[in-house]
Amino acid sequence: MITINYNPNITQSTIETLRTSDISHTLKPFMKVAIKPNLVLASPADNGATTHPEVVEGIIIFLREYGIKHIEIIESSWVGDSTKRAYKVCGYEELSKKYDVLLFDLKDDSCTTLTHNDLSMSLCNRALNTDFLINVPVLKAHCQTRLTCNMKNLKGCIPDREKRRFHTLGLHKPIAVLNKLMPTGYCVVDGICGDLTFEEGGNPVHSNRIIAGRNPLLVDSFCAELIGYRPDEIEYLTYGLELGLGEFYSSTTPTIKVVELNLDCKPAHSITHSSIANRYRNYINEDSACSACYSALIYALHRLKEKPHSKICIGQGFKKIKDNNSDEIGIGNCCCGFLRNIHGCPPKAVDILEFLRN
Repeated sequence: MITINYNPNITQSTIETLRTSDISHTLKPFMKVAIKPNLVLASPADNGATTHPEVVEGIIIFLREYGIKHIEIIESSWVGDSTKRAYKVCGYEELSKKYDVLLFDLKDDSCTTLTHNDLSMSLCNRALNTDFLINVPVLKAHCQTRLTCNMKNLKGCIPDREKRRFHTLGLHKPIAVLNKLMPTGYCVVDGICGDLTFEEGGNPVHSNRIIAGRNPLLVDSFCAELIGYRPDEIEYLTYGLELGLGEFYSSTTPTIKVVELNLDCKPAHSITHSSIANRYRNYINEDSACSACYSALIYALHRLKEKPHSKICIGQGFKKIKDNNSDEIGIGNCCCGFLRNIHGCPPKAVDILEFLRN
């Protein structure tokens, strides 16, 4: 079952969505529930990158209706940013005080290493050991994986060193295995104004919807179509299918029920993904680049408004290069061996832009 609500009151929309959904079948008053939003960086939700605190507020109110008292919010921002600062800037400190809910920074957590087939990874214990994990991503684009939603949002439940390693492994397979090793209890997608160009926001597209469902793969495949992708175009969704995480959404499958609420508030036009990131791929030599660095480069190239005259190198695969005197440009500390390089881990997009202009 997938539930969609177009109520413009975000908190009320979330409560209505959960009341209509099938989440109540598994909730018990004694449960310890962890809510995992997307606070990838310290940026207000209106910029299109982070989960609206009103969505999490609606979840808390709903859980309290079911007698659940042990509720906490857990997150780890991307490499190079502060989770604690994100909690403050994104309005979660106020939410914590209002409802007496703990905010926990997973960057401070201990970890357990688990293995599926030939792939081992470290998982944050706070996320791993909760009774019920509610995943609350933002529906938005990603410059490397095209889509980021429920399955990729669990990347905030691993330590920073593992986040870096995911990129050396190609992102897609480890994201799928992560979802195999760390089950999600329920998905509540913030589809209010996700950025359809960059993971870090700045180009929000208002679509006014909350989307909820039990299975992350099913919900993500449904959300992929909402922004113009076929599920099989998102590689980690295909891996998830192979791992038996669930099924792809199909309107012809009779067992998949879609319920829409407040249709009178539904956006009049369909929302499609942006091809801005694809526009610059021919100018970039990328090898295991982290999302923060790569999206900053894409954003800078988009602002540059002219074709770069040299090939731009980015990623951990260039760490071993020393004294590169070619015309190539290196982005970030991983490319410090390039004669022409901008430092930073990650460098800011505005600094990359100025560097490229010069």
